[in-house]
Amino acid sequence: MNYRKTLIACYLGFITQAITANFAPLLFLTFHNVYNIPLGKIALISSVFFITQLIVDILCAKFADRIGYRRCVVGSQLFSAAGLLGLAFLPQIMPDPFMGIIISTIVYAVGSGLTEVLVSPIVESCPFEHKEAAMSLLHSFYCWGSVGVILLSTVFFSVFGIGNWKWLACIWAIIPLYNMFNFITCPIEHPAEDGQGMSIGNLLKTPVFIISILLMICAGASELSMAQWASAFAESALDLSKAMGDIAGPCLFAVTMGISRSLYGKYGDRLDLIKFMIGSGMLCLICYLVASLSDIPMLGLAGCIICGFSVGIMWPGTISICSGKMPSGGTAMFALLAMAGDLGGAIGPGIVGNISQSAGDDIRKGVLAGCIFPLVLVILTFVISKNVNKNRQE
Repeated sequence: MNYRKTLIACYLGFITQAITANFAPLLFLTFHNVYNIPLGKIALISSVFFITQLIVDILCAKFADRIGYRRCVVGSQLFSAAGLLGLAFLPQIMPDPFMGIIISTIVYAVGSGLTEVLVSPIVESCPFEHKEAAMSLLHSFYCWGSVGVILLSTVFFSVFGIGNWKWLACIWAIIPLYNMFNFITCPIEHPAEDGQGMSIGNLLKTPVFIISILLMICAGASELSMAQWASAFAESALDLSKAMGDIAGPCLFAVTMGISRSLYGKYGDRLDLIKFMIGSGMLCLICYLVASLSDIPMLGLAGCIICGFSVGIMWPGTISICSGKMPSGGTAMFALLAMAGDLGGAIGPGIVGNISQSAGDDIRKGVLAGCIFPLVLVILTFVISKNVNKNRQE
């Protein structure tokens, strides 16, 4: 069977997820100016997107096996396309434009959540050699998708004007619409034998799964805490405009994260995943310290950008370790791991922001507090390493 088609569909799935996560935030100021939506309401758009993803993660753990992987993953692309098209039209036709934006956000967030939970186990179930490398390469496509959305959207707005953003929303919707047919026709294997994965209760009784959950929380927090503040660092360090700050901060962060995942995807068969994760965790800790303590603006910005490289392997690496040690984990395992990563992505930036505010809007002190996430991640990876070595000896 042509599993390469499955892989391409999964790559495009993660690119679609990057589109749904990154396109609307580029338009926040436009929504504010065109529809007179207060900035306080605008901030709710990201919260609604994230909360919807968390709910979908939980529901997938219960129902994805019953509905079927193919139906769910095809649905993920349909919801993503419908949400993007809704973003272009609903604010115009509804009495309250904000409600049109929120409805569209919920719809494509459902697609994003389904993609996040289902695509990793689909790739894990394909008969590829060096699955850790395949998983890392898969997750790199989210990074490249994020970079593409930011850069291509910026170019589109520069050439055609920000007022034509609705056309761009429709153009982005073409990718998930096309990918629907990829998922309809490609071979899809189930991650657990006979479709019977472990129950949530049994998973939560397994020590290695609990450690993996904590790892995913720290991975999500380490990644998103820095990514969310990279733009502010770029603007304050180099006195750049918001657009250039987004490119110098979050965009370059995503580039280095994509490079990390692509390198492991290409050379992963020659590397020890756990050692690579420990080294990456230590580099991440150093980046946090440099960004928060350096008095040299360019050095602080470099810490932010290189942090993207250091966090690249954490999310896909944790999934690979857990699925390798628990091959019968099934859908519930992947869903709960995704939920833990999302939870870390919510907790981390919130802690950094609150501590920054308490310190008189000093972002550096907030980022310094964020050092706890890569530190705990390194410790937990050492624990996993000892467990793996013990099993090898036995």
